[in-house]
Amino acid sequence: MSETLDGSIFGEGQPCFGCSPDHPFGFRLTFARDGDDIVTRFTPTERYQGPPGIMHGGLVMTLADELAAWACIGLLDTFGFTAQMNGRLKAPIRIGREVEGRARIVKPGSRVVSIEVRLRQDEVETYEGELRFVLLDRAGAEKMIGGPLPEAWERFAR
Repeated sequence: MSETLDGSIFGEGQPCFGCSPDHPFGFRLTFARDGDDIVTRFTPTERYQGPPGIMHGGLVMTLADELAAWACIGLLDTFGFTAQMNGRLKAPIRIGREVEGRARIVKPGSRVVSIEVRLRQDEVETYEGELRFVLLDRAGAEKMIGGPLPEAWERFAR
């Protein structure tokens, strides 16, 4: 696997729930490239549960969404914005046990890409999905976020 990727590349104090290294409640995910995949590992704690002992389904989708976003960054060297999510929760993700997530681009494009995401825990596939991300230029990204693009983000504008 290659170098570790994390939210620190976007500068100090960035607010992302999924990847900010210092978000007070966030996942603080890190990623690595493994061939054509972006990989992350995450162990959910009790703060992320819905039913007792099980990770909240909405937060499972958040994990999948963040992994897909980092497929754009780690594989295409650009950021994308979530346009569509289709996923299936196949088995519960248990609190306190590591989850491995993998994402890969399955339909490349110049404006929209489709990304396959799979999550596994204890050798059982717990989630599978396909997410579509729109790739925006600087002006489109600034319109999306409602203001100027932070300086640390500029290198990822296509």
